[in-house]
Amino acid sequence: MIQLTVNGESQSVDVPSDMPLLWVLRDVIGLTGTKFGCGIAQCGACTVQLDGRPVRSCILPVGSVGARQITTVEAIGQTPAGKKVQEAWLALEVVQCGYCQSGQVMSAAALLAKVPEPSDADIDSAMAGNICRCGTYTRIRAAIKEAAKA
Repeated sequence: MIQLTVNGESQSVDVPSDMPLLWVLRDVIGLTGTKFGCGIAQCGACTVQLDGRPVRSCILPVGSVGARQITTVEAIGQTPAGKKVQEAWLALEVVQCGYCQSGQVMSAAALLAKVPEPSDADIDSAMAGNICRCGTYTRIRAAIKEAAKA
C-alpha cells in the first residue's frame, strides 16, 4: 500500500510504485480533472501540484511522491491563487475546448502563489510546456494578469 495526501485527504492505494501518478489519480482515486495528453510530459494536460510546485503526473511514479501534498484541479480553488485564477479564467472566457485547461490552471496558480505580480517573462517561463491546441494563449496571459490584480 502506498500512502498519499491528495487535496488534503489521506489516501491508501494498492498499486505498483512505478505506476504514474496520473493513473492513480484518475483510475484508482477517481479524480478525473487531471487529463492525459501526450504521456511524455510535453503537453502539460496532466499537470498537478506537488507541495505547490507544478509537476507532470503522466511520468511521475507514484512511489516517488512520498509525504508531499498533491493538489489537483478539483481542489485548486481552495487556495488563494487558485481561486483568483479560476475566477479570471471564467471572467475572461479563456476556455475553448477545455481539454488542456486543468493543466493550464494548475501551472498558473503555482506561478501566482510564487510570483504575485508576474512579468510577461515570468508568465512565459511558468506556462512553457502547457500546450493549448485551440491557441487560447492570449486569453491565458490576460487571465493570469487579471488574477494577479485581484
